[in-house]
Amino acid sequence: MLPYFSEKYGNPGSLHSFGQEAMAAVDAAREVFARSIGAEFREVIFTGSATEANNLALRGIVRGYGGPTPKVIVSAIEHESVLDTAHELERDGVEVVVLPVDKKGVVDLKKLEEALDERTILVSVMYVNNEIGTIQPIKKISSVIEKFKEEKLVSKKSVSESERAGFERSERARARAKGRTSRWPSETPSFREASFPSYPLFHTDAAQALMYLDCDVEKLGVDLMTLSGQKVYGPKGVGALYVNSKFEIQNSKFLSPQVTGGGQEFGFRSGTENTPAVAGFGKAVELAYASRNKNAKYVGDAKNYFWKKLKAAYKKAEINGNADAPHILNVYFPSEFTGDFLVQLDQAGIAASAGSACSARAFTPSHVLHALGFPEERVRGSVRFSFGITTTRKEIDEVIRRIKKIV
Repeated sequence: MLPYFSEKYGNPGSLHSFGQEAMAAVDAAREVFARSIGAEFREVIFTGSATEANNLALRGIVRGYGGPTPKVIVSAIEHESVLDTAHELERDGVEVVVLPVDKKGVVDLKKLEEALDERTILVSVMYVNNEIGTIQPIKKISSVIEKFKEEKLVSKKSVSESERAGFERSERARARAKGRTSRWPSETPSFREASFPSYPLFHTDAAQALMYLDCDVEKLGVDLMTLSGQKVYGPKGVGALYVNSKFEIQNSKFLSPQVTGGGQEFGFRSGTENTPAVAGFGKAVELAYASRNKNAKYVGDAKNYFWKKLKAAYKKAEINGNADAPHILNVYFPSEFTGDFLVQLDQAGIAASAGSACSARAFTPSHVLHALGFPEERVRGSVRFSFGITTTRKEIDEVIRRIKKIV
C-alpha cells in the first residue's frame, strides 16, 4: 500500500502516466479478486466497505427494477447493513420477508420456497454469520431459487393471452384495493418482463467467508456477493461487490448505482478509487487465497482448543449456534455474568464482544440470538470470541487463566 500514498499518487481516472500507474494497481487487485472467486474482471466492483456493497446490492436491485411492487427476502440473522437497509426499503413500499432460522441459525428452506413468488426480485442470505459462525447452505438456497425460476418460466410460457390479461387486471385491482401510495406502479410489467427468468436474483454477504471458505461464485450459484477488506487482514474502509456479468454490467438495467457523478467502477460506484486500500485489499486476498485451507485448519484448531479448555474450566458454558466457521465462537455464560462481564474481560486484557462490532457501542441485545429463539437472559449472557491466524495456544491458555479468575 505504501507507494500509493506518496510515490505513485496519481488519480486512477487520469489519462497521464501518473494516473495510469495508479489504475494499474486497481486493475491488478481486480484481477486477483476475479481469480480468487472464479469471476470475470468486470464483475468486481470496489466500494468503500462491505456495508456499502450490501447497500448497493439491495438498493441497486430494487431501484433497477421496473415492475410492480417488488419483494425482497432476507434472513433474520443478516448483518445490520442488510436488515436495516431492507427495512428502509420497506418504508418506501417494498415488501420485505424475513426468513426464520432454526436453533442453530440455519435458514428454513421450506419457508424460502413458500415466500418466493412472481414479485420476488432479490433473496439475500449471508454465507457466514458474523456473531455465531453459522455457515448457510448457499448452494441449496441457490438451487431452490433456480428451481422456482425454471417453474416460473415454464408456467409463463404456457399462459394464454386471455389468462395473462386476466392476471394483469387482477393485479391492478389488488393494488388499487391496497391504496398503494408508493412509487411502485400498480400495473404489472409486460409479459416479457413478468416471464423473464433472471428474477429473483441471489445475493450473499460473504464478508466473513472469504478468508477461510471457498467463495467460487459459480459453485455457490450466486448473482451478487459482498466482500470486505478487513476480514482478510487487509485495510479497513474498502469492500467489493461481485455482480454477475449476465446482467450486462455496463448500463445494467438490473443494478442502479447508489453513488453517482463520475462513472468509476464501470458506472456502479462513482468517486475516485482509494488506490492504497484497493491495492492492500488485493494483496490480502492473494495471500488469503494461497493459504486458505491451511489457515482454516489452524484457526479451527485454535477455536476448538479454546472451547475444550473453557468447558473444562466452566462446565455450565454452552455454544450458541452451530459454530461451523473456524474463527467464531459464541458462548453462553450463566445469568450471573451479565452486562459487566464484558467490562471485566476487557479489564483483564481480553477482547471479546456481545454481538456485531458495528452495533457494539449501542449496547443493544443481539438480534441474531433473539432470532434463534433464546430468552433475554441468555441473549444478554452471551459473549462472542474471535480467532485468527495470529492467535496462539499460549494466548488461549492465558485467556482461560484470566477467565477463571473472573468467574
